[in-house]
Amino acid sequence: METAAADIDGLDEARKDAARVAPDGSGLQAPIAGVEVRRARTHADERGTLTEIYDERWGFSDDPLVYAYFVTVRPGHVRGWAMHLEQNDRLFLHTGVLRVVLYDGRTDSDTYGRLNVFHFGEHDRALVRIPAGVWHAVENVGEREGAFVNLPSQPYRHDDPDKYRLPPDNDVIPYRLQQPR
Repeated sequence: METAAADIDGLDEARKDAARVAPDGSGLQAPIAGVEVRRARTHADERGTLTEIYDERWGFSDDPLVYAYFVTVRPGHVRGWAMHLEQNDRLFLHTGVLRVVLYDGRTDSDTYGRLNVFHFGEHDRALVRIPAGVWHAVENVGEREGAFVNLPSQPYRHDDPDKYRLPPDNDVIPYRLQQPR
């Protein structure tokens, strides 16, 4: 039985959601130039699970595998905004519920000014390639600690880091990150 719109309180103040997913399950947002997402498959058996993080045979990236580090994000907290001029990041998001927000700040890019927002974690693990010049932040929107691994294209230079930061609330990126709970 169909309900008439006139019979719903608040409907005149509500906004109708736009489609976010195509009928085949793929996302509808236009990707930022150079951003790649490779969904991971988790294999489970009686012992636990196994998820492949990276294999050069996938052709995911031409960058060498030279450095890796593990990051945690507490519930309600944010890592970002960060951007690199030289290195590409490859984030493998695997634990918790993590929102990855990307902003193309490259003025010479075809996708300059575009935002991408993704949600990943144990429910939907993925490897994300973030090119140099793209601002990125990882928010934990879940109820427990989240974690990811970064496989950047260059090792971290402790004496001269290729890392630039903006505060979570800034006038450059048109997206408001959550504030710690």
